Amino acid sequence: MKFGPVPIGDAAGAILAHTARLPGGAIKKGTHLSQAELARLAEAGYESVIAARLEAGDVGEDKAAARIAAAVTGPNLTIAEAFTGRVNIFAEAGGLALVDAERLVALNNLDDGLTVATLAPFARVSAGQMVATIKIIPFALPDRVVTQAEQWLAGAETPPVAVAGFTPHRAHLILTELPGTKPSVLDKRRAAIEKRLEDAGSRLIACQTVNHETDAVAAAIRTATGTEANLILVFGASAIVDRDDVIPLGIARAGGRLRRFGMPVDPGNLLLLGDIAGRTAIGVPSCASSPKTNGLDWVLERTLAGLEVTSEDISAMAVGGLLMEIQSRPQPREKDDRQATRRAPRIAALVLAAGRSTRMGERNKLLEVVEGQSMVRHAVAAARQSNAGTITVVTGHEADQIRGELAGSDVTFVDTPDYAEGLATSLVAGLNALPDGIDGVIVLLGDMPGVSAGIIDRLIAAFAPDDGRGICVPTSGGRRGNPVLWAKRYIPEMKNLKGDVGAKSLFGIHSEDIAEVPIDTGDVLTDIDTPEALDLARQR
Repeated sequence: MKFGPVPIGDAAGAILAHTARLPGGAIKKGTHLSQAELARLAEAGYESVIAARLEAGDVGEDKAAARIAAAVTGPNLTIAEAFTGRVNIFAEAGGLALVDAERLVALNNLDDGLTVATLAPFARVSAGQMVATIKIIPFALPDRVVTQAEQWLAGAETPPVAVAGFTPHRAHLILTELPGTKPSVLDKRRAAIEKRLEDAGSRLIACQTVNHETDAVAAAIRTATGTEANLILVFGASAIVDRDDVIPLGIARAGGRLRRFGMPVDPGNLLLLGDIAGRTAIGVPSCASSPKTNGLDWVLERTLAGLEVTSEDISAMAVGGLLMEIQSRPQPREKDDRQATRRAPRIAALVLAAGRSTRMGERNKLLEVVEGQSMVRHAVAAARQSNAGTITVVTGHEADQIRGELAGSDVTFVDTPDYAEGLATSLVAGLNALPDGIDGVIVLLGDMPGVSAGIIDRLIAAFAPDDGRGICVPTSGGRRGNPVLWAKRYIPEMKNLKGDVGAKSLFGIHSEDIAEVPIDTGDVLTDIDTPEALDLARQR
């Protein structure tokens, strides 16, 4: 790759390295410069720009990032579309991040421009949470680097990044009591354990309370082995202080064995790990009465994720095992914006299907069939197959027919009786019906059957409101098209639109936040308004 100053007259096709702020809107870094953009730069007085040119043997940043992502990603992960050389990888289900730190360090050493960042090994994740991100720092990587990474990773038994998903477990809890143990203490301990189990998709199927005596504990454990429970938890009225204490002896007397007593995690030092009759048995440390993270969580979560926990595994928990919160340093579990979990953006899909189809004559264009299904079904199917979440369909003209056509499609309908007043009326009706908690909305037109799930996902991949990409617009041949993805912060302004005016009227106000996303096909420009356009679409 060549990088440096390039005269304006020689810069066609080069990749702009730094955003150029011009009258009428900025040309953002990463733009492949067209003649129109070069003319704007020249008019603004630019004689040259800092730019990059790919050479033979270079792999563009998006393709390189996508290839590396495919090579590093294991089970229970979803790979997002690449944009500006970045690919984010998200958990498909709750569980624990499995990260091969040694291999990832080696991978990052292959080339300065190849970077892979992940969560810490065994970090707990929820569905939709970001687990890893690949970023190609320049605008390309040599193909030899990408190929070397792929071949090296393919030679391993497992990919270096995966998620061990939680599997449903059935737990039997044994609580012990001493004279004077308050029922409220027992209730609190049961509730704390039950919450931990439920949060990981497991359940407590039985809870026994017995005297804090070895024979009573042994009898309760034998009872538990005769049930469908596959996990036995013993929460003692008094902490375990020795391998010959009540709870360890109770497990042994019931026919079990001890794998480990004590762990280098604070709080949680006095945890006991054993097994009996093919079941894991855990002596619970007293700190587990609190919902705060402690050593039990680290062992319990791995167990619920189907991972074996050995004595060596527990020893390795020493690094990072100081969880005790003390006043002399910041509280590690306090939440602030910097510590917020990164996750996939929650994007709602809004399909506008209320128009009268006046240019189509007597026919409702949205019900016309293209490639085996109606145009409105194409729009809903693209949204459903994409990474968008909820789908809201705005109806108006022939609302009953549209609803009937989409029967069984798992969408939310909202009707706008004033649809004849113009596009803004339908748009506002749909925006008012969107669910809470979304990060953005992608507005799809019901008469653009060429818009695919892949196009929607590429827009979602570009979406980064905090980085100046709060409005994501597809382009083809230098022209802007549809659908458009809007960050939630623009929704109040969109709701103020009137008449036959679409949200694109806001582009001029927010030009700095627009990200143009190149799309290889012209489908983002093609809506079908007339019988002639419909015939052409069917021929294509």
